Amino acid sequence: MTGTWGGRPVARRQPVPVLARDWVQPDVSAGTLPLTVRPMADVDLATWASANVPAVDAWLTEHGAVLFSGFGTGLDSLPAVVAALAGPPAPYQERSSPRTEVAPGVYSSTDYPADQRIPLHNENSYQHRFPSRLVFCCLTAPDSGGATPLADCRRVLARLDPAVVDAFRAGGVRYVRNYAAGLGLSWQEAFQETDRGRVEAYCAENDMTAAWQPGGGLRTEAIRPAVGVHPASGAETWFNHAAFFHVTSVAPPVAAAMREQLGEAGLPSNTYYGDGAPIGAEALSAIRAAYAAETALVSWRQGDVLLIDNLLVAHGREPFGGSRRVVVSLAGSLSHRALPGPRQAVA
Repeated sequence: MTGTWGGRPVARRQPVPVLARDWVQPDVSAGTLPLTVRPMADVDLATWASANVPAVDAWLTEHGAVLFSGFGTGLDSLPAVVAALAGPPAPYQERSSPRTEVAPGVYSSTDYPADQRIPLHNENSYQHRFPSRLVFCCLTAPDSGGATPLADCRRVLARLDPAVVDAFRAGGVRYVRNYAAGLGLSWQEAFQETDRGRVEAYCAENDMTAAWQPGGGLRTEAIRPAVGVHPASGAETWFNHAAFFHVTSVAPPVAAAMREQLGEAGLPSNTYYGDGAPIGAEALSAIRAAYAAETALVSWRQGDVLLIDNLLVAHGREPFGGSRRVVVSLAGSLSHRALPGPRQAVA
């Protein structure tokens, strides 16, 4: 299997003092998602995490997300925390949302207006390669709202009717994206590249078709599996952007206006079954209902750090009032082709 699980090869670490696990306390009374861990003394989170990798890994595989609250992490200390919990940060490539890099490997969570809700999704599940872990940190807590919803994708999959799942297992999810100035992200921003040849090479290497459009735009298509298999536990998860990238994820009047102005083929993003057949409203409603039934909200406090196993847990954002500054690092590298278990559809 290629890639690094968690992005943290053991040989990378320098020796650190071994700290007792009792210096932090996991709180299992509030449910399983996320597991909340608090310090029992004046503990440096990066140092503790470096010395207690098996504990962190076990918590993450069981719960899917771990909230480290009360450690007082800030932007200056975050890179060391990310390295300890998830490994070296990965660049944000093949982008689907605007983000600002605020420190090396640390990005604003998403630069969307405060009144917009971001639906649940697994980071970059539409890509051939995707991060295995996410590390969020709250630098400024919102005055109101702004929680991060989470959903255990093992449980989301279990809630779905087998007939819905089987339709996706048969051929995967086809992702169609159009990049053009004034229409979502341009291809230059999405791929962080200005050379067409290098974009074409990236697409070829990552199992995507690329077609340049009149006016300088770019259209890509890719087929990815809808179900992932966790490398550590072998658990199956609902791991895709089928609902998130579908045109119906925006408000109905907006979706109708985009279809009228751009046509089906010109939408910024849309999803289909792998063979190109449309995904029906009933299936989309079932997927969104399964996410909703499994949603747990994380309300932020300044200094909180949220570690997410990207294969196991989907995340989003609630609207908020006041200032909210949450940053994120992506880490680890996995590919759909490298996941264990039965092969799912891949282009």
